[in-house]
Amino acid sequence: MTEIPDQHHGESVLDMNVQDRAAVWAEVLRQIEAYRCQVASLPTAAKFTPEEVRETLRILDFAKPCSPMDAVTWAADGLRRYQVHAAHPRHFGLFVPSPTEAGIMGEALAAAFNPQLAAWAHSPFAVEVETHLIRVFGARFGYQQPQLDGTFTNGGAEANQSALITALAAQFPGYLENGLRGLDRAPAIYVNAGAHPSFVKAARLCGLGTAAVRVLAQSDSLVMDLSALQRQLEHDIRAGYQPVMIVATAGTTVAGSIDPLKTMAQLAQDVGAWLHVDAAWAGAVALVDELRPLLDGIEQADSITFDPHKWLSIPMGAGMLLTRHPGALERAFSLSERPDYMPGPVPGTVDPYCQSMQWSRRFIGLKVCLSLMTLGWDGYADAIRHQIRLADLLRIELAKNHWQVLNSTHLPVVCFVDSHMDPSTAHFHHAAIADAVVATGKAWISSATFAGRQVLRACVSNHGTTDTDVRELVELLCALRQQTNEDHVKGLAAVARFTPNLANKAER
Repeated sequence: MTEIPDQHHGESVLDMNVQDRAAVWAEVLRQIEAYRCQVASLPTAAKFTPEEVRETLRILDFAKPCSPMDAVTWAADGLRRYQVHAAHPRHFGLFVPSPTEAGIMGEALAAAFNPQLAAWAHSPFAVEVETHLIRVFGARFGYQQPQLDGTFTNGGAEANQSALITALAAQFPGYLENGLRGLDRAPAIYVNAGAHPSFVKAARLCGLGTAAVRVLAQSDSLVMDLSALQRQLEHDIRAGYQPVMIVATAGTTVAGSIDPLKTMAQLAQDVGAWLHVDAAWAGAVALVDELRPLLDGIEQADSITFDPHKWLSIPMGAGMLLTRHPGALERAFSLSERPDYMPGPVPGTVDPYCQSMQWSRRFIGLKVCLSLMTLGWDGYADAIRHQIRLADLLRIELAKNHWQVLNSTHLPVVCFVDSHMDPSTAHFHHAAIADAVVATGKAWISSATFAGRQVLRACVSNHGTTDTDVRELVELLCALRQQTNEDHVKGLAAVARFTPNLANKAER
């Protein structure tokens, strides 16, 4: 056991003494514990204006420092009051987690020890932890050693752009030195209409422009329309374009659809394109034996995006880019000459800055590692099964109460509509219900566009959600549906009364 000194070594205006530090950390832990215990009783979201939030910043006067205790209390109060509480058990929204305790601890430890992961020689423990995690997650997706490599990222957007850069470097030898001038043909990227928009941004940031992205129609089952993809590929090749990347989405944001990975892998191979699978959220099913077949074919992908900060409940942000091509990341991101201020390479290792868009960066993998150490693969598998069971319960409860579920997926995301609603006014009706749910502060859902229709969307992405939370959401939806219908009828009556008056004014 390492002995903790009871004396403060060295004097600096940036440091606290041992006693003050202990007191402030006790307050930090108290605030965290209070939030974890109280979040279920807080509003999922509150309505506030920019002016109201900015008013809380008026006390800031950096010419007059305050006590660390006051600073911690101020920050915790602001976070508690002014945010959507994704940790709330009735937050059925996007993939923002209620983080694991071990993940929070890992984040704190990484901040305190502050290793910087540019060179292996500077932080060998941290680099080796992340390397091990890349290997074990890659194996879960079906990649085999030694044909396995990867890097941690801040999230899926960085991973997707890194994948595009890697694909360009692999297919155009002149790209790394000459950029777009080194391309002998115009590249094209293929995504389905439900893909994450980060690919459009990635094309722009890589200098290709958004016109390089071919957004293809989805089939009736809301996956990539393979006929449309085949036709577009044939057209582009005839026109002199190079299909540089085909993107398969494993778990679309709105509907939880998984593209036909095996067939897309074969198409990519046929035209010499890089197959990238965006499995940022749904990739977690690789941890559940009976659900792993949903990802069959993902092992043939050239690269995979996976975000532990989504379904694995790791604190933001923690993403991964995995590839089955050792050396591909180094080819894309290393430099021809090592800066003389960087330490020399250590045999048998790779410096992280040579595999990533980032240079110096924090120890992202520690919060992932501690969560896995304390929960294990089985713990995560049970949590995922629990959330999928709750989504099935939600579908049953909705059907009992005359809501129609539209999407078909094994994943815990549910798209549904009021089955009695006139389709011509459904857009406003469903948006109004979603707004009304959020306004109560009792739950959080969203409206979304599904196959051209405005729908309600609820996703079970919180490991703390229970059967009671699901049933309370449905009760709330039914009450607000009735209220919204009554308001709609009143609105139509008001318009009917008002319209003749307008007509009379026009005649006069």
